[in-house]
Amino acid sequence: QVQVVESGGGSVQPGGSLRLSCAASGSISAIYVMGWYRQTPGKQRELVAFITNAGPTTYLDSVKGRFTISRDNAQNTVYLQMNSLQPEDTAVYYCNLDLQYNGRRNTYWGQGTQVTVSS
Repeated sequence: QVQVVESGGGSVQPGGSLRLSCAASGSISAIYVMGWYRQTPGKQRELVAFITNAGPTTYLDSVKGRFTISRDNAQNTVYLQMNSLQPEDTAVYYCNLDLQYNGRRNTYWGQGTQVTVSS
């Protein structure tokens, strides 16, 4: 069974930083794409950033230059370093992993972690 556990959310003032982590465990043979999404009440979940197993990254325009996604393949972990946080970054952040488990390729979601940016 695959478990996906997020950590690192919290409350910060505008201009502050947070680092989110998402670790997968289980008999995983490969993780292809690792991504972060966010969602606010009444809105659809939106893609914030993703990173492929080859390394290329993609970012939501509004976070470019402020957020950095990275991965540790040995630890099956993806990170999201968030700098210069703004109130509009407030949301529940979810990691999403496209991985191979028991011979099948599926996507898995983390449980979500709240990020609140407020003065």
